[in-house]
Amino acid sequence: MPLPLLVPGLVALAFLLLPLVALLVRAPWRSLPEQLAGAEVWQALRLSLVSATAATALCLVLGVPLAWLLARTDFPGRRLVRALVTLPLVLPPVVGGVALLLALGRNGVVGAWLDSWFGITLPFTTAGVVVAEAFVAMPFLVISVEGTLRAADPRFEEAATTLGASRFTAFRRVTLPLIAPGIAAGAVLAWARALGEFGATITFAGNFPGRTQTMPLAVYLALQNDPEAAIALSLVLLAVSIAVLAGLRDRWLTGS
Repeated sequence: MPLPLLVPGLVALAFLLLPLVALLVRAPWRSLPEQLAGAEVWQALRLSLVSATAATALCLVLGVPLAWLLARTDFPGRRLVRALVTLPLVLPPVVGGVALLLALGRNGVVGAWLDSWFGITLPFTTAGVVVAEAFVAMPFLVISVEGTLRAADPRFEEAATTLGASRFTAFRRVTLPLIAPGIAAGAVLAWARALGEFGATITFAGNFPGRTQTMPLAVYLALQNDPEAAIALSLVLLAVSIAVLAGLRDRWLTGS
């Protein structure tokens, strides 16, 4: 192996692994059960799991049709739409939270109508947590499903339509089974991204224990007062991340 490639590669590997090793080395293993037994910890964990799952469901309902439109239809401005869909991937999460406030806040562009017509207020609520997490997580699902759709042979759908099936029936009976692995991978990625969301959540939904305080927010708050508790909570999120990576090992870690 060429030395000019080996040395930077090992440095990069150490750079990525060292923080994780430090987290494990400094973890309060003896007091870990006590740290994780607190009611606030379980409230934050439950809220994180529920909100991330709800955000993923919202991403599936809205993101899969959007991915199909981007992959299977040709319309003016499709490249611009694809760029806008992927914008939350590079947009700072805090900026995304501010944008959500301006759009869905009580005085927002759409939020004012929701509040006056239906009495729906999203900011600083659990529903606001779900919306913020879905905003940052949906691009992961759309990109994954769109890539899978482009790789799938469209002739199967065309054959179904020639046999009398409608476009929606062909999508439901033919396309969905074909792209199910891509949907599953995208859903897992979206769920993991939603679980770890911080910036947009704290900006749009706040940090209220039991209502909007998710695990990342609990880690941030604990780091200021109780570093050992912050490390314990971080270990929980690290375990979830490893589980997600293990679930996707057949997609990313194999040569298929």
